[in-house]
Amino acid sequence: MNELDVVLLTEDLPEDRLSAGSEGTIVHVFHAPDTAYEVEFTDERGDDIQVTLHPHQLTPSTGGEAGNTQAGSCRTGL
Repeated sequence: MNELDVVLLTEDLPEDRLSAGSEGTIVHVFHAPDTAYEVEFTDERGDDIQVTLHPHQLTPSTGGEAGNTQAGSCRTGL
């Protein structure tokens, strides 16, 4: 996965009030020490939610999903 790819969250992140299926955009790829992605989600008010995630927590969006986003806060999900 690369920067600006649209992805789906594969698991719930209750501490960020994000649920599996939430759609976001990769804004940065970390390559060291391990691969990780900073992903930006947008809540229903238009506020940004940025979370750093492991590859297993994401899947590429095929564009056919509903794109669920929910309110949350900026934190690291690692």
